[in-house]
Amino acid sequence: MTQAPTGAEQRPHTDHRPPAGPAKRPRQPMSAERRANRAGLAFVSPTFVVVLVVVVLPILWTLLLAFQRARLVDIQGMGLFGHWSLDNFAQVFDSAGFWSSLGTTLLYTVGATIGSVALGLVAALALRRPFRGRGILRAAMLLPYVAPVVAVAFVWEVALSPQYGIVNDWGRRLFGWHDPIAFLSTREYDVHLLGLHAHVPLALLTVIAFETWRYFPFAFLFLLARLQAVPNALEEAAEVDGATISQRFRYILLPQLMPVIALLCVLRFIMTFNKFDDVYLLTGGGAGTDVAAVRVYDFLTARYDVGAAAAQALVLAVSLMILLGFYFKFFGSKVQEEA
Repeated sequence: MTQAPTGAEQRPHTDHRPPAGPAKRPRQPMSAERRANRAGLAFVSPTFVVVLVVVVLPILWTLLLAFQRARLVDIQGMGLFGHWSLDNFAQVFDSAGFWSSLGTTLLYTVGATIGSVALGLVAALALRRPFRGRGILRAAMLLPYVAPVVAVAFVWEVALSPQYGIVNDWGRRLFGWHDPIAFLSTREYDVHLLGLHAHVPLALLTVIAFETWRYFPFAFLFLLARLQAVPNALEEAAEVDGATISQRFRYILLPQLMPVIALLCVLRFIMTFNKFDDVYLLTGGGAGTDVAAVRVYDFLTARYDVGAAAAQALVLAVSLMILLGFYFKFFGSKVQEEA
């Protein structure tokens, strides 16, 4: 007699293990190029975020405000997109003194740029050779550039004061000035020299002189570094051949310095064209020194018109781009040839 199979024997044998899938490929090691790209992105990302927040977003916000009717009291409740119009630009172009301010800005920028680069070149040539006390003089050359602008502007105001300024005191003693000269508040000054009579924009020239003095160390550092990289054998060979000092400068040093001078001219032109604090601290934009950056500030603080101020700033930026475009078109190829 056979025994019936139990329940355990009746159930077929099942395997609860999951079916074997495709074998996983081993992870390939990252190539050196990909690691370098990731490291570059990691290093660039903080800079990109800072530039985006500090530079790009304010520029975009300025563009939006330039085409909207925006007053200072309404700025908090404004949206990103409002009623677009060109009224701000019409107000800027029709305002009194707009074109004259652009001309003043151009004169101020060109004069200060040429002056600072030329004075920096003279200082670099004078201090390129070693002599006793050269390190102290080089450090002293940097004082105008590193000193706070408020402090140096106050020193110039005191020195040029018609009441108690040292410049007028020396002028009376050394040059026989009969009346003190108000350098920072005189729009035009009559000059009689060798039988010629001319009206000199005294306040504007004074501001240009201040800008030249304050920023010539910037050019001095660049030019001195390039001069010290020029091999001494070139000048020694020219001196043996009988070349004079002016000839050695013209045919040896100047070609070596031209790329640096061109770069300095571009940088100083951009910085000076947008300059506000120096002019405002010295003259407040009066006496013929009403540059475009001061007009932007006046639109914002005197009229409380944010839209017009943004439009004026946009016009200033476009004017600078046009001027730089002309510069690179006519002088860019020459600079590359010199380099």
